[in-house]
Amino acid sequence: MIQVHDLHRHFGGFRAVDGASLTIEKGSITGLIGPNGAGKSTLFNVIAGVLKPTSGRVTMAGEDITGLPPHELFHKGLLRTFQLAHEFSSMTVRENLMMVPGAQTGETLINTWLRRGQIRNEERALRKKADEVLEFLTISHVADEKAGNLSGGQKKLLELGRTMMVDARIVFLDEVGAGVNRTLLGTIGDAITRLNKERGYTFCVIEHDMDFIGRLCDPVIVMAAGNVLAQGSADSIMKNEAVIEAYLGTGLKNKVAAEIAEETEFHESHGAQPGLGAEAGHGGDGKPAGDL
Repeated sequence: MIQVHDLHRHFGGFRAVDGASLTIEKGSITGLIGPNGAGKSTLFNVIAGVLKPTSGRVTMAGEDITGLPPHELFHKGLLRTFQLAHEFSSMTVRENLMMVPGAQTGETLINTWLRRGQIRNEERALRKKADEVLEFLTISHVADEKAGNLSGGQKKLLELGRTMMVDARIVFLDEVGAGVNRTLLGTIGDAITRLNKERGYTFCVIEHDMDFIGRLCDPVIVMAAGNVLAQGSADSIMKNEAVIEAYLGTGLKNKVAAEIAEETEFHESHGAQPGLGAEAGHGGDGKPAGDL
């Protein structure tokens, strides 16, 4: 669905994205993780047309979309959400959804005089679709609530609902779990999974919650210092030495390893069998070493 070729985005002397290349497969839920400052959001902004690349190329289903503005990418089915939800706070939740599709008849002043019947029919169809989206996302009970009154998690669901109003092909979700309680985060995860399996949406998700990433995403791509560091399943990524070092730093990583080795040595010196890892400090019968 998306291919990124040797992408660069520099801000003066700072290289926020520095030669990143990656592929997002059609029909996948791809995770994008990395330490703060790794270049994840900048990469999203370049792919989604918010920022122009310094160099490099982005293709979507084989078509070169490098540097296209967001409104053109919108019509091609590429949408993104932001870390902070951008709702129209004075409009209702339903109205926020109804205004998403472009080229509506009622957007032209003269049509409000001459094509009132057509406008009513369009709005009736949009209202029906919006209600179906709200039902899908399990937030139909707030349809008539002002969007500005929603909780953080409900606003993230509303942003996801917007993508459903235009049948997106690929959606980039930037920290969808930020400021969201665990219950609503589960609801968001369920909605993403259903959209992927039932409607064929492709997703790319930036998120720091590794439980959320591990539940949803395969593959997971790791960025560090503006480039791709590793790619694979969530399990393999969490065991990857280079990824651990990127998150913890060499010093802290070595400190943790030394503490584990010291604790293991202590348990083994008190009767534990060597090499038992988490079972160190216990006898063969599972009781703490030394117990009678």
